[in-house]
Amino acid sequence: MQASLSTSSAATASQGDASGPQEVRDRIALCCSHTEAATWELGLRAALPHATISAWPHTDEQAECAIVWSPTQAFMDAHPRLRIIFNMGAGVDALMKLRLPPQARIVRIEDGGMAVQMAEYVSHAVLRHFREFDRYEASAASGAWAPRKPPIRSDFPVGVMGLGALGKRVAWSLAQFDFPVFGWSQSPKTIDGVTCLSGADEFDRFLSETRILVCMLPLTPATQGILSHASLSQLKPGGYLINVARGAHLVEEDLLRLIDEGHLAGATLDVTQEEPLPPGHAFWRRPEIVLTPHIAAQTVVREAIAQIATKVSAGLESPTLSGVVDLGKGY
Repeated sequence: MQASLSTSSAATASQGDASGPQEVRDRIALCCSHTEAATWELGLRAALPHATISAWPHTDEQAECAIVWSPTQAFMDAHPRLRIIFNMGAGVDALMKLRLPPQARIVRIEDGGMAVQMAEYVSHAVLRHFREFDRYEASAASGAWAPRKPPIRSDFPVGVMGLGALGKRVAWSLAQFDFPVFGWSQSPKTIDGVTCLSGADEFDRFLSETRILVCMLPLTPATQGILSHASLSQLKPGGYLINVARGAHLVEEDLLRLIDEGHLAGATLDVTQEEPLPPGHAFWRRPEIVLTPHIAAQTVVREAIAQIATKVSAGLESPTLSGVVDLGKGY
């Protein structure tokens, strides 16, 4: 794909030419803290052949565009001219903790191959709990052939909390299994087969209608600790939690307390407050809690690069750019 950050039709200079105002727009700073940094760099160079890609710490302080995952404050301070920051994933909470150039916009990945993965993960967790496959596994391990009475779907309404691009896909997918599905978000949404509720006024109703709760909210100061005794105790008796958002959404002690009290049957947690989860943590010792190491949905690099390259091609000031983060809301 041919792409340029330039908003005019002037040709860009080659990498070795003297720089001017036009060429500055074609300089992209890359800051990638994980093991696929080389894959991202090679893919971006192929997708954006007219741009100069430089990887941190050897980046250009004049760059007006950055593509990042978990950048440091030092990276931000070294690039005061940034006008747009593409985040390699959907969650931008790590970026929101940094001091950013005041003129910079953040653009998140809207799917990047993650929506279908998230739908797979959550559907598996819901079905494993609903169909009691964990009990069948235990029976098989003990050599027991023990059929169980099939559960009734209407007794297991699912609530999806957070209806962004990933949440919408999850809620829609669960509806295909004929579960009663409720969705909740800050602003009104419409999803086929899903009863959508919104705003603070309908939050308690959403919780009370739900037996299996799926958290897919962005992490903001307003949502930190939202999965607490006060909210989880409003779920239907025998409730079950699936958290695939951020560990900081959950008050971990409250989850354990509600399981001990018998109000919650258990949880599937892909995220925890401390990652990796320490060896001595109570969650490891609880058979009611299923743990996975933050793998529910991982960015597919090829798809994410194609999405970013398309947006880069539109220009830094494109009024139709999607995925722009509202810095006031944090998502």
